[in-house]
Amino acid sequence: MKLKVCGLSNPIEIETCVSLNINYCGFILNYPKSHRHISFDKARELTKINKGNSKYVGVLVEPTIEQLNQFSELNFDYFQLYGNFHTDELMSIKDKFKKKIISSIQVKKKNDIKSYKLVESNSDIILWDSSGYEESLSWDYNWLKTVSTKVEKMVAGNITIDKIKNLVNLADTIDVSGALETNKVKDINKIKEIIAEIKKISHEN
Repeated sequence: MKLKVCGLSNPIEIETCVSLNINYCGFILNYPKSHRHISFDKARELTKINKGNSKYVGVLVEPTIEQLNQFSELNFDYFQLYGNFHTDELMSIKDKFKKKIISSIQVKKKNDIKSYKLVESNSDIILWDSSGYEESLSWDYNWLKTVSTKVEKMVAGNITIDKIKNLVNLADTIDVSGALETNKVKDINKIKEIIAEIKKISHEN
């Protein structure tokens, strides 16, 4: 199982994640409603940090072409996109901005799961997330049992350390943010704890 730590906002958090070989490091770029949001200048500063074996992910909510163009200048491997993008738009973004794509599907009801079929042909990863944006809401992860795709599957939405064992056979990657914070700031000890739990569960399986 892979891990994405999202909402990183200062050098010590990123350096810790990179040193621990966390697969994906996420940055909230254009959504100021989130306390994890960072400015363009801050994003430029943080993505200059040597990412080692990690991949940098720029999280964008309904971005404009201007925003995509601006952030494409930075050292991101992926754009994680929220919004109603059809597959031709995704292909155009990939070709123009030279970034891999994580397509985010927001899940309120079981039928929302099926939306992946509209984007899988031009997505490098598909993320099933809650509908909460800056709020970390829960949903029934077992709905993913109906998914059949060769695209990497990522899951988010109020994932806490005790839920990880139930996600082993449902997703390739878990995307965690709020559960790794203390007083809305990333907690290095919590990041280390979740990595230890993933390693333990992976060994058991």
